[in-house]
Formats: sequence, C-alpha cells, structure tokens
Amino acid sequence: MPAVRTARTARTVLAATAVAALTAGALAAPAVAATAPKKPDHTATQKALDAAVEAGVPGAVAQARSGRAGWTGTAGDRGGQDRYRVGSITKTFVATVLLQLQAEGRLDLDDPVEKWLPGVVRGNGHDGRKITVRQLLNHTSGIYGYTADTGFQEKVFGPGFLEHRYDTWTPRQLVAIAMTHKPDFAPGTAWNYSNTNYVLAGMVIEKVTGRPYGKEVERRIIKPLKLRATSVPGTTVTMPKPSSRAFSKLAVDENATTVHDVTELNPTLAGAAGEMISDSNDLQTFYRALFKGALLPKAEMREMTKAVPVSAEDPEFFYGLGLMQAKLSCGKEVWGHGGGIHGSSSQAVVTRDGEHSLAMNFNADWAGDSQTVVEAEFCG
Repeated sequence: MPAVRTARTARTVLAATAVAALTAGALAAPAVAATAPKKPDHTATQKALDAAVEAGVPGAVAQARSGRAGWTGTAGDRGGQDRYRVGSITKTFVATVLLQLQAEGRLDLDDPVEKWLPGVVRGNGHDGRKITVRQLLNHTSGIYGYTADTGFQEKVFGPGFLEHRYDTWTPRQLVAIAMTHKPDFAPGTAWNYSNTNYVLAGMVIEKVTGRPYGKEVERRIIKPLKLRATSVPGTTVTMPKPSSRAFSKLAVDENATTVHDVTELNPTLAGAAGEMISDSNDLQTFYRALFKGALLPKAEMREMTKAVPVSAEDPEFFYGLGLMQAKLSCGKEVWGHGGGIHGSSSQAVVTRDGEHSLAMNFNADWAGDSQTVVEAEFCG
C-alpha cells in the first residue's frame, strides 16, 4: 500500500475527531510477521522524529525493540522515558479484559449489551437488545460516537476546554450524549469508529466483575506485567513524572496560531475509550506479551484478531477487537492501536510474532504524522 494512503487512513481513524483527539485509530496487521533484522537500524525512525519536530511538533519520543535489542529516540524537548496520555490505545487493554472474562466463562462476546446494561443503550433508534459486546469491540455496533456531538466538541475540544478541563464526566453521561443522536447504521451492517462503544465496554466490565474497569486492568494486566509507568488515572488531572508538557491549538483550523498547554485535564472525558497513561517501554511490553500468548488463551487470541474491513478505500486496514491490523507500504504487517487525546498523539504496534515492536508519542495534536514513524521503523 502506498505510504500516502497508509498515512491518510491512520489520520482518518486516529483523528476521527479532528479537534484533538480522543478518537484514535491505529494500525496493525495479520499473520505474516516481519522478521527482525540481525542488526536493527533505526536511522530512518530517528529522521521521522526529527521531521515531526521540524513540522511543528514540540517534542517526539519513540522506543523500538527487535528481538532483545532495544532503541530509544527523541527529538525536540522530550525525554526518552517520558510518560504520556495514550488515548485510544486504552481500547486494547479494555478488550483484553473482556476476552479474559469470556475465557473464564463469565460472559460471552455475543451477549447482547442489554443483558449487562439494561436500558442504557436506548433512544433515537439505538437498541442494546440488538447489539452484542463483540460489536462494541470491533466498532460494528452503529452506536453514535459521543465525541462527534457538536456540543461536546465545543465544550471539550475547542476553546471551551479551558473552562471545562477539570469537569468530571460519568460513563452514563457520555453514553447519554450519544443516545440523543440516531445510530450511524444498523448493528453489524457497517463499520464506524465510535468512542461510545468502549465507554460501554468499560461499563460491561464493571457490571460483570463488580469493580471499575480500571481496577480490572490494573489487576489483570498492569500488575502481572509489572507495567510501572502505566496507570488508569480516573479523575486525577496531573501527569506523573517523568513527563513533558502537552500542547494543543484547541481549533479545527490547522492555521490557528495560538498554542495552549493542555497537560492538565480530567481524563473522565475519555474514560474507558482513552484515559490511560503509559510510556513507550510499557506499551511495547504489553503488546509483545499479548501476541506471545501471555495474556489470552489461543481461542480468545483468535477472536481478538478476527478483523473486519475499515474502509473500502483502504482494504489493507482491518479492525479486530481493540486492535487494528495494517499492511505497510513495504508489505510488512503490524498489529496495534493509535491514540489521540489533547496534546498527545501516539502509536504502539508489533509484528504478529511479537518480536519487533514500536511505541511513540508526539506531545501535540495539530502537527506531525505518527504513521510516518511506524513506516520508518518497519520499512526503513
């Protein structure tokens, strides 16, 4: 696939809300994993980071692993161990927990959402009795994305953010916004990225386990993998150290000139759709463990990697359960996810065999193309 189309698709999914991000899209790919080179060369990856800073990103950081060999690159004002808000990369953690619950026999992915959340998905044509948990995870539910609501966008993504950055949003409030709109399509008939799907997925986890989704992510993934830089912040508005500041223009107009420090925010505006914090080392550890079979039984891993087409225009991109698969311009395939939230754009990807991985972040949401970093690392 030509690099320009790859980049366009990544931007379409990654920035499905152009104003800054909550919506993430990402990448990945199916079975034919790239073989890690004996002597990894990350020169092209470093050049991609440098180019992003030249294009206006204040700072960029990336880490890669090929087999046991690791590399860290930075550009601009960034530290190699920086923690950052990972946005929709959160979705892979959430999907993993739900697949673990299925493996334990505590739910079935084909359960209707209504079974676990009675009466929650109702209104303007939405009907939780006709939507399955699986359809939440692969974005085929048709449920309207609350981040596309103009009122929400004005308050959260535009200049209104400066007044509302510390507001707390409950999952039910976010879902209620979506229910004021008609569905995007009938369940199972198409694909469209919707953050509402994963807010609901987090609610299902809490209903099944009796604990907030974040506590289950901590208990089942963060602690077992010793992800010391990874957290589910809840209502905590500050960033843990080490970390860099995050910047946004808080405008759809890419020609806007005023830049705002958006480091502090109440991440409940994203919730289970994108609130987590991590660093490049932890993200690689997570995705490598996932694809090496450390988190899910083989049956559930097969379920997770059953992917549906994202767009007829870009047939090389597919979405599984909290994962995207993509075929890069050089023919290599990667699995992973992208994430965007105010002042932060991230990607985390890995080959199917779990041997070659990359995680990166820009601390801005108006400039730079994270897909070019992925292309540079895997295609040179």
